Amino acid sequence: MRIIVVHSSPDLDAITSAWLIKRFLPGWEDVLVRFVPAGERYKNSEFKIQSSELNPIENIGEDEVIHADTGLGPLDHHQTADTNVCAASLTLDYIKRIQNSKFKIQNSKRVNDRMEAVSRIVRVVVDVDHFKEVFWKDSTSDYHEFSLVGILDGLKIQKPDQDEYYVDFVVQCLDAILHEFENRIWAEREIAEKGKKFKTRFGRGIGFETINDTVIKLSQKMGYVIVVRKDPRKGYVRIKATPLKLKVKSEKLKVKYTEIDLTLVYEKLKKIDPDATWFLHVGKKMLLNGSVKNPKMRPTKLSLNEIIKVLEKI
Repeated sequence: MRIIVVHSSPDLDAITSAWLIKRFLPGWEDVLVRFVPAGERYKNSEFKIQSSELNPIENIGEDEVIHADTGLGPLDHHQTADTNVCAASLTLDYIKRIQNSKFKIQNSKRVNDRMEAVSRIVRVVVDVDHFKEVFWKDSTSDYHEFSLVGILDGLKIQKPDQDEYYVDFVVQCLDAILHEFENRIWAEREIAEKGKKFKTRFGRGIGFETINDTVIKLSQKMGYVIVVRKDPRKGYVRIKATPLKLKVKSEKLKVKYTEIDLTLVYEKLKKIDPDATWFLHVGKKMLLNGSVKNPKMRPTKLSLNEIIKVLEKI
């Protein structure tokens, strides 16, 4: 039997290590996860240096065992003071070595994006494991309690001593986070390579023809005040404006603060393409034509460039 061993009351580092092994080490997809007191080993076995210290797989009785974040082996980082290393980073390094040498991962964009996404996840886990989140921007803000770290801490209060539950829950979350990171990396490439930039009196805008909706949120975080996305498959359009007041210069070069209002855009697009279904959110910052929330909406026939021309004139 193959078994992953982590410490009791597993933290994000231990669970991420188990997740990496289960998701990316061939033959270890459906293995059991077992728990020992921190620093101890499976069945109180004696630690023996393997033929290669880089190989974390041990034979203990009839079982193949990998210790992670405990047990003194290659995936236990507690023998080093290096704050750039944790069990998850050691686990990822091992998996990359195995994949590159034995399994020869194909050099495709999708595979590269996935490995980049996993690497970025692990970098966050390293920071958390060494308490570097105290240096994150707005580190005392309430929204950090919605992070996976905060949720895991809350679960341990809500469901004490349920280690298997913590692992199962966080593994599902990490699967979802991996998809979100892959979308983000894809969106970063779309913004850099395919975004159609334009100017409005409020500031910079950018438009896309892509199925990846993440470009909207990420573009806004990057400072674009208006973002438009047209879905090339369904023809749907989403236009979003920044929710904050913006500093703009008037004709007399005097600075003033104003809010973007998409009402004029809404009216203009309805006039140009009256057969399409247009929905202006009550906040006047979001204009939709088609949505997975309302499949009855009729998509516009206007091109992305035609919509951008309207936005340039608001």
